[in-house]
Amino acid sequence: MVFAKTLTCDDGARAIIERLRQAGHRAYLVGGCVRDQLMGRAPADWDVATDATPERIEALFERVVPVGKAFGVMIVVRPEGDYEVATFRGDGDYHDGRRPTTVTFTGPEEDVRRRDFTINALLYDPVAGEVLDYVGGVADIASGLIRTVGEASLRFREDRLRLLRAVRFAARTGFHLEASTAAAVRALAPLAASVSAERTGDELTRMLSEGAARRSFEMLEACGLLDVVLPEVAAMRGVPQPPEFHPEGDVWEHTLAMLELWDRRVLSWRQNEDRNDEPGTHAADADAPAEAPPAAAGLTGSPDERAILGWAVLLHDVGKPGTLTDTDRIRFHGHDDLGASLAQEVLNRLRRPKRLIQAVQAVVAGHMRFIHIKGMREAKRRRFVQSPLFPLELELHRLDCVGSHGKLEGYDLALGLYLEELARPPVLEPLLRGDDLLARGFTPGPAIGRLLRAVEDARLEGRLNSRDEALAWLSRQRHGGADPAPAGEGDREG
Repeated sequence: MVFAKTLTCDDGARAIIERLRQAGHRAYLVGGCVRDQLMGRAPADWDVATDATPERIEALFERVVPVGKAFGVMIVVRPEGDYEVATFRGDGDYHDGRRPTTVTFTGPEEDVRRRDFTINALLYDPVAGEVLDYVGGVADIASGLIRTVGEASLRFREDRLRLLRAVRFAARTGFHLEASTAAAVRALAPLAASVSAERTGDELTRMLSEGAARRSFEMLEACGLLDVVLPEVAAMRGVPQPPEFHPEGDVWEHTLAMLELWDRRVLSWRQNEDRNDEPGTHAADADAPAEAPPAAAGLTGSPDERAILGWAVLLHDVGKPGTLTDTDRIRFHGHDDLGASLAQEVLNRLRRPKRLIQAVQAVVAGHMRFIHIKGMREAKRRRFVQSPLFPLELELHRLDCVGSHGKLEGYDLALGLYLEELARPPVLEPLLRGDDLLARGFTPGPAIGRLLRAVEDARLEGRLNSRDEALAWLSRQRHGGADPAPAGEGDREG
């Protein structure tokens, strides 16, 4: 079916299509860039499908990267960016649940019939201004359906990651899984365990970072996928919480509430990006919040921040099932420490980047510290808010409070301390270094570190303000002076 609707075409993609057609080949936009425009969204990528072979593509363009030449997938590098240019193909049998054993270069209709979902199998001819729809994708967009191309069980067995992609596309678009597609996801959910950890981790990170995290994880749970890919998260279902602190319900319900709040944060960032006309963003979703959440102090909404916070929201209470006790009331002693350990295990298993793992682990481990911030000594408070991760911890704390009891006194206090710290002039050099202590006769060992820490704590509390004052204090320590206990000693969080 040819559907007449004029869409736009990126300049680089248009130049590629024009070059291919001048050389006698058919070429169209394909996939997400067609789908997104029909849905009123700005495309993130511009992909081209053509009958030109990989060798022909290499001959026609100056800079080509053969990322998947055996499967007909090439990257054409242009001043506007990198563009995937794929040869029309038909796939042979799949034996590893990911890739076809053979491919045959074909025509456009055969090419789209081997793709995953109908809404991703649309072609657009920018010259004629027509959408080529061989699989009913336009009707499915109009009906709000995610449907596989052809038999659902066959599509999912070919590439088992499609089980997760079906959920992500449905959540992100607000569409529903078509009945036979949903039934196949539920029936074949155990096959998701055989998907490579890295691919699964990538898909879950996208679910947590695109603004539809709550619906994604509700659907994963409903389809039976959550127990397969994240059993540690599935274990939160039915774990009770003290109602005086968590009127929203059990640990799973609390996590879903936080994911919904997190979605509002992500969508507000995306809306700001759209207003700034930055590339790689989408127009505001139909289910975007009517009003944006308050500004997240110190955060930019970068992809790294979204990934870290998304995972931290999901995993911040993952230690509660293993620490539940019910004596005078329901308690979870040490759930922050166990949660940090489990977060590390989960993210290592999913082959996430080391930097993300370390950040998520630290944020989960520290998410209870805000309870004690009012009673901290000044040096400890200032060290807390000086941490590079503090803006992430602060936003997680806000989401945690709003997603439960709704009390924000601790958040307001922490935010004020953070803003005060930002207003202070930066400290470029420590008052003293280890060499200063060694030169004055102190013995090498752990005591050196403790003394240097005491000096810096005293500076943070305003009791030492210069190198001379620090040396004088050090001299008194060397000769047995009776200075007050250094800041921080005896200050222990509960």
